[in-house]
Amino acid sequence: MEEIGIVKNINGMKAIIAVSRQASCEACPGSSLCETLGSGDAVMEADNRIAARVGDTVKVVFRASSYLKGTMLIYGLPSLMLIAGAVLGKVYLSELFPAAGPDIMSAVGGFGLFAVTFFVLKLWSKTFEHKTEYIPIIQEIIKHETTEG
Repeated sequence: MEEIGIVKNINGMKAIIAVSRQASCEACPGSSLCETLGSGDAVMEADNRIAARVGDTVKVVFRASSYLKGTMLIYGLPSLMLIAGAVLGKVYLSELFPAAGPDIMSAVGGFGLFAVTFFVLKLWSKTFEHKTEYIPIIQEIIKHETTEG
């Protein structure tokens, strides 16, 4: 996955880049690395190995393996936990709360485990914020910002 953005700030080997927020941003596993601006743009931190400067228009690339891993975590794991929670709720919770009925307890178990999984993933995603293999990379400078003197 790649994005085109403008470098807003440089902080050591990292660059802060403003990109247009896409519909796919909601499903992006790296969304915790982005911050949304009021203008509809998203601000992300990227590895600046090619020494882009403030004002440059750049192409930012997300590693495919990181994107796939994140997608599986964000979509696959909660879906699995929804099913597992529904089965466990029907089997075990319906025995603990027989007055509620097995279908109600199945729904409670499924959605309960689903919500817990999202909460745990949100907390766990904080550990990935500083790992370089999950940080986007500036691949190329499309246009240098010219300064007039």
